[in-house]
Amino acid sequence: MRSKLGLDAALIASCREAATAIAREAGERTAGLTTTSVERAVARLLGVDGVDGDGVPLPNVLVEKVHDQGELGRGLAYWLGNAVIATGAEPAEIARRVGAGELDLCALPRADLARIEVTIAAYAGRALERIEAARAERNALRARLGGREASYPEIYVLTATGNVYEDVVHAEAVAENGGDIVAVIRSTAQSLLDYVPYGPTTEGYGGTFATQANFAIMREALDRWSAANGRYVKLSSFCSGLCMPEFAVMGAIEGLDNMVNDALYGILYRDINPLRTMIDQRFSRRINGHFGVVINTGEDNYLRTSDAVEAAPAVVASQFINYQLARDSGVPPAQIAVGNAFEIHPEVTNGFLYEWAQAQLTRELFPDCPVKYMPPTVHMNGNHLRTQAVDSMFNLVTIATGQGIQTIGVPSEGIFTPHIHDRVHGLENVHYVFNFARDLAEEIEFRPDGVIRTRACDVLAEAHRMLVEIADNSLFTAIEKGFFGNVSRRIDQGRGAEGIVALHPKYFNPFVALMEDESDG
Repeated sequence: MRSKLGLDAALIASCREAATAIAREAGERTAGLTTTSVERAVARLLGVDGVDGDGVPLPNVLVEKVHDQGELGRGLAYWLGNAVIATGAEPAEIARRVGAGELDLCALPRADLARIEVTIAAYAGRALERIEAARAERNALRARLGGREASYPEIYVLTATGNVYEDVVHAEAVAENGGDIVAVIRSTAQSLLDYVPYGPTTEGYGGTFATQANFAIMREALDRWSAANGRYVKLSSFCSGLCMPEFAVMGAIEGLDNMVNDALYGILYRDINPLRTMIDQRFSRRINGHFGVVINTGEDNYLRTSDAVEAAPAVVASQFINYQLARDSGVPPAQIAVGNAFEIHPEVTNGFLYEWAQAQLTRELFPDCPVKYMPPTVHMNGNHLRTQAVDSMFNLVTIATGQGIQTIGVPSEGIFTPHIHDRVHGLENVHYVFNFARDLAEEIEFRPDGVIRTRACDVLAEAHRMLVEIADNSLFTAIEKGFFGNVSRRIDQGRGAEGIVALHPKYFNPFVALMEDESDG
């Protein structure tokens, strides 16, 4: 990609080197640790699902029983493999017996370690093959039906009713009016739950609970619409919080196409322990990457807690770090939707030029990524006419800078949770601007000493300074100092710290080895 901004290639390379060092240090700090959520994800991959007689999810039951006895450091796969050998039962049946109080995993006779590893690795291999086969069928369906052409941004639309069956109605309306990706917002603060609710849900607050059953209901509805209308519509959800790896597994099983998966969001905005989040994001992204799910990073959130003009360098620094952490987890660039947002106050003089500079900068820094561009929300005040005008400028920047995925703005932003017709109006605005300014990007050049190029180069230079400082110290130190979103979190504090587990020297997670072997090949 030719730089319209005249960016310094050596400076960009130095940013990437610093981000690589930052990600490596974070990986080294967490290399000897696992979490209860990682081990629950292992259980789900091995076919464990359902609840016990008290309604507790069986993955939680298994992991908590082993964790309470101080034995989780070996990995849940070790204990399930040993139980398969001792009982001859399948992992799902073993979980049922543990939930019913009929079986204690840690009290069973211990088989030879090599036999345990071979036994459970076979189950793990078959589990991956089943999901991979389903993913191959989905890819074939997507190829057969087709979707938005590659040069046109994918249009991403949020639903948030609280009732999964009502979400289906909204999703079909989104599809009918030209949306490409339907994203179901989770119920408020679900990311703080250290378990995944079970079954379909019809009551949520600010969104719908993410459950495997809800994923399946939405996927089936969109597939039905896609087949009937000859255009594939994608499904997205959120992979963050205390259950990041479990959401990734459920998304892989149920055929989601995109998942919001940010390395820092849970730390900054849900006060989840930094180490816990860094461990969980690594395994969850490994799963997302392996099964072809596009991840959306969440740098737009910084612009909700700090001024968008001042925070621009932190956004870029975080983009570099988020990107490298994803690459270290095996996610290819084509599946990393780097985040950005149009959030400068509408009264800032030349704010539109600053927004254009930031969007163009992100696009040029990550040419192989489907950049995810978020709409203006923070400064929307209920004046739907002004909101529609600002959204139109946002849409213009989107098409003029070649963003990969765009979340639409809606006229009622800042008033209430949008109804179907508000989303339709937002979609109409997007289609109008995208078509009316279709080839604008090819017609635009920027003055070498103009506002846009100067702003972009200044932001990059400051982002580089931040990255070098972080690399010289630590990502965890930077988070404590409030580098991102003006939010400070300490490595020894935050929710979920009790779920961090030191690895036994013989720790075993068959899925990491299987996924790494394939990505290396």
